Amino acid sequence: MHATEALAEADRLMTLCNSCRYCEGVCAVFPAMEMRRSFGDGDLNYLANLCHSCGACYYDCQFSPPHEFNVNVPQVLEQVRADSYAAYAWPGILSGAFARNGLVISIVLALSVAGFILGFRAAAGAAFLSVETGPGAFYRVMPHNTMALLFGLAFLYAMVALIMGVRKFWRDIGGTEDDLGSGSIWQAIKDASRLRYLDGGSAGCVNEDEKGNDRRKHYHHATFYGFMLCFAATCVATIYHYLFGRQAPYPWWDLPVVLGTLGGIGLIVGPVGLLAAKFRRDPDLMARSNRGMDVAFLVMLFLTSVTGILLLVLRATPALNPMLALHLGVVFALFVTMPYGKFVHGIYRFVALVRYAQEIRSGKTSIE
Repeated sequence: MHATEALAEADRLMTLCNSCRYCEGVCAVFPAMEMRRSFGDGDLNYLANLCHSCGACYYDCQFSPPHEFNVNVPQVLEQVRADSYAAYAWPGILSGAFARNGLVISIVLALSVAGFILGFRAAAGAAFLSVETGPGAFYRVMPHNTMALLFGLAFLYAMVALIMGVRKFWRDIGGTEDDLGSGSIWQAIKDASRLRYLDGGSAGCVNEDEKGNDRRKHYHHATFYGFMLCFAATCVATIYHYLFGRQAPYPWWDLPVVLGTLGGIGLIVGPVGLLAAKFRRDPDLMARSNRGMDVAFLVMLFLTSVTGILLLVLRATPALNPMLALHLGVVFALFVTMPYGKFVHGIYRFVALVRYAQEIRSGKTSIE
């Protein structure tokens, strides 16, 4: 017996696909499937998170609808994957609320934190639309130590929740400490960094029709590397502050601003492209479930970038205070909701790739 109907259907499909094996060259899912003769819930969650949803197997399959076998691997594994985010979430009591109302909760939380920051400033007797310039201007809106404590706690909570979820997922898919070899991790890094399995077996990812292309891969790359550039900008700014005593805001040409601007552009292009692709996607490839946190995560990434760039442009104007408060509110909401939405798919997919690399190496099969 399986925990959900989606897992039961995934078991049926994997059993059928294991008999056919026509799609074994499409992606990593099918070689991993062939290493098993039966499928527990952990196996199916592993395969679902290994799936990159390229859609190629649906159009290649001779048993896809309207055939009576009704084989629709992308749709079913997408549902299993979405269910796994909630199944492994920590604490689990929060996952349902975010899944149902992800975007609304994220926006309300962002506005609430922005209101708190502006209220904090008003309580200190400062003008709402005053012009603040020079080093430390941001910290006249809210003291640095208060800002660091507030966002440090939010980030720490997100990290603890993510670690707990990943730990549970790793154990459930059969991973052990012995599987965490440097070779497997390095192979997973290479596969994830270039989205190796989003190419439909070299034909490209199919989205709105059966013609493959690399657009979704490019949007994913823009989103991921944009996020990493923004993270790098934050790290550099932290080093500037604590090691060199240099306070934000920094000049336009300085490294944190350059990294943040480039990352911000990526976090506009990527999420917009992915949202557009999501709404153009062939409905037959998509799970019949609430998109809740999928859309919420992309929208919050987009808003983080837009508010950050507007803050950069308007930082020497009276709009500094409300823009900084809004930007910090969006970032706070992004941190708190990360463990319960689409952000975790990248982490679980990477963990699944580590497991797959270890399985292939144990089977003495090349994956180069």
